[in-house]
Amino acid sequence: MLTRREFVGSAAAALLPVAPKKPLRIAVITTIYKYLSHGQHIGDRFLIGYPHDGEWHKPDVQVVSLYVDQTPEGDLSEDRAREFGFRVYSTIAEALCCGGDKLACDAVLIVAEHGDYPRNEKGQILYPRYEFFEQCVKVFEKSGRAVPVYNDKHLSYSFEKAQSMVAASKKMKFPMLGGSSLPVTWRLPSIDMPWGAHIEEAVMVGEGGSDPMDFHALEALQCMVERRQGGETGVRAVQMLTGDAAWKAGWSKDLLSAALSRSDTPLGLTVKDGRTQDLTAPGVLESLVNEPAAYRIEYRDGLRATLLMLNGAVKDFNFAARVRGAGNLSTQFLLTPVPNVTYSACLVSKIEQMFMTRRAPYPIERTLLTSGILESCLTSKQQNQQRLETPHLAVAYRPVREPQYAA
Repeated sequence: MLTRREFVGSAAAALLPVAPKKPLRIAVITTIYKYLSHGQHIGDRFLIGYPHDGEWHKPDVQVVSLYVDQTPEGDLSEDRAREFGFRVYSTIAEALCCGGDKLACDAVLIVAEHGDYPRNEKGQILYPRYEFFEQCVKVFEKSGRAVPVYNDKHLSYSFEKAQSMVAASKKMKFPMLGGSSLPVTWRLPSIDMPWGAHIEEAVMVGEGGSDPMDFHALEALQCMVERRQGGETGVRAVQMLTGDAAWKAGWSKDLLSAALSRSDTPLGLTVKDGRTQDLTAPGVLESLVNEPAAYRIEYRDGLRATLLMLNGAVKDFNFAARVRGAGNLSTQFLLTPVPNVTYSACLVSKIEQMFMTRRAPYPIERTLLTSGILESCLTSKQQNQQRLETPHLAVAYRPVREPQYAA
């Protein structure tokens, strides 16, 4: 039983004003910040809010600083700074420390996509994702603490650099998330790979160029096949075939047909006079696709998967797999149109979740493995389309069981 003194004390405490919870402080590190750049897509969601689950959602965050590496025509960085009351800093360290000498933010958003950067001999754009991340880690080390980091799309064009990024996050015990928006966008139909499924073969179909867009397709493929029996075990070998060799890559025709049946953007006769068309009929794909590319992936547990990039035949991303005991499963990864590009809001909700909870909603190893698959496939293409053994891609991890895509 409470004494009179205890009762009076507790009642008085209840009347005291409760200090409002302070919003999470975010530093944005990006290559460019202009209309339809990834920096604008993602950064603006934290400044303004975004639609989520049928409502307008405003994150309980405050963007406190911004670093932009390049300011091309149409740059929005200074306009956003004036409107929302933060500073644009000239270095990454200054942005993380808000002009001071120690870390002054609660989370870091790295968006190194778009901008004028060179390509290497494999055709990869040398976006400075690793370099940006490395500078953030130096601030963490100097400050004696670390905060959650999101790194947009693949971790680096170099698997070695990507590995070191993941190793740093584990050593310093800060949560890290990366990757594409495709795994978390809506699906048509709204299905996931059954947990623990025995997948016999998988086919992914997409369109784009062999670095920025192909990563999206590869990670969409990976988010499906990682749910198979035994979890992810890594990749034994890859091969990238282009031109006529791509048509002989040896994928299952019924899986290609299942994937293409989910496309909402078939080209060819469909856009000429509206008729439906079987894209898998003899000679049709060959007549539409000038530069086909087939990514052949052999997983360490025996699964074989193929990504077909079919520019000229479709303009979306579709998946199919043969599941033992269940037949063929197929779906489209829905990419909503500009200017809202609401599939990026699906990704921002996952980033926000990690920032708030300090726990990544799905493993960073998925993005690490996909980064390595892409680099190795481009190496195969460069080396006369040879099949390459990939012992360095023995990236094993357990995916999360709960669906992560928008419903």
